[in-house]
Amino acid sequence: MESSDEEALRTFVQVVSEKYNPENFPYCRGNGMGVVVLSSPQGSPIKDRLNLPSVLVLDGCGISKAGDEAEVATFCAHVVELDLSHNQLQDWGEICTIVSNIPNLDFLNLSMNPLSGIELEPGLAEVFFRVRRLVLINTRVTWDTVHTLTRQTPELEELFLCLNEYDQVAESPVPCPSLRLLQITDNQLQEWDEVRKFGPMYPGLQNLVLSNNKLGSVEEDTPQDTLQCLFPNLRSINLNNSGLKRWEDIERLNFFPKLEEVRLMGLPLLQPYTNKERRSLTVAQLPCVSVLNGSVVTEEEREDAERFFIRHYLDFPEETLPHRYHVLVSKYGRLAPLAEVDLRPRCMAMLEVRWGERTETLSLRLEQTVGELKKELRALVDLPANGMRLYYIARELGSALGPEEMKYGSRALHSYMIQDGDEILVVPKTKSRTISSTSLDS
Repeated sequence: MESSDEEALRTFVQVVSEKYNPENFPYCRGNGMGVVVLSSPQGSPIKDRLNLPSVLVLDGCGISKAGDEAEVATFCAHVVELDLSHNQLQDWGEICTIVSNIPNLDFLNLSMNPLSGIELEPGLAEVFFRVRRLVLINTRVTWDTVHTLTRQTPELEELFLCLNEYDQVAESPVPCPSLRLLQITDNQLQEWDEVRKFGPMYPGLQNLVLSNNKLGSVEEDTPQDTLQCLFPNLRSINLNNSGLKRWEDIERLNFFPKLEEVRLMGLPLLQPYTNKERRSLTVAQLPCVSVLNGSVVTEEEREDAERFFIRHYLDFPEETLPHRYHVLVSKYGRLAPLAEVDLRPRCMAMLEVRWGERTETLSLRLEQTVGELKKELRALVDLPANGMRLYYIARELGSALGPEEMKYGSRALHSYMIQDGDEILVVPKTKSRTISSTSLDS
């Protein structure tokens, strides 16, 4: 327990000092490994300290406090990205002390720190003003803290709020127009009324990742006008593993005026279909989407999908046909069902087997091989299997092409395209291999 308590009280400065101590890098000096050892760093009264790499990863180090501010500033003068995930930070004051002394900080990851219920004072939040990418996964931060942060980060472009157990969204009176990406996966959002709140809050939003929420619908009273206004710049939406059950919800995505990319895997709506059917039906419903589930939609695929869509709904009652069906019929017309062609080989055929002066009609299994047929004919023609040659004669083409010797014992009969009424000529191996046309007429 003592070691655990000691680890929980470690400071940012302690961890940096230990992890990047020159004594731990006997081969580092001057070899360009990313940790630069300076004899006298600028602004530091202490010699032989480190000037850290620009990307600083300190995840899972038991950090709970900042430590000496001057030391943080000395170490982190050139740090641009900072990963503090899986630590024990539970005081925004300590976090702000670290951030305020990293003047070029662009990316900050605070995931898995115990920040539940701990509010951030607006005055402290000013130190985040340079941050453009902020990760708060599984921190349970409140929406008030989120809004405090977004108000003080005028250049914030990416915000990650996954695994925070949100079932509601608290609206902010102050929008964050700079935000381009919001990832809020693995929460408990179920109602579209909660999702629509992101529109006024983040009017410049281009990428919205909602996967693994049980969102039941994409529903508006007047969807066209409302969705266009709510998300005027949205280019990508991820609804994987949501609870959408109706095609109308997919169709409503067309109302996002700039939408180009959609992810729709794991929906209850799509479970009854094969993978090909799912993709075709979805592509046909979303004419402006150019990337579906990570794969580019080609023009050829789109046309095939739209034609499949029309045929899929051919037998549906008129009153149940989706709007998209009528649009596509006006484009392609009412298509006839595709003819079903069975390409499987036939199983049986009635053939004339001729040997010497005798002929007998037999029903033969076409999946068997030439070798197996020879064994079957042994008793009938009174010849051993290795003492006979077989010749296939197609009734319609026999006079034009002549007999075809069935040379290969492992070849299946159906590969000869045998039809009812064709012939098989059995010749003892002692005779000439050349069968003349007179043999066919005897």
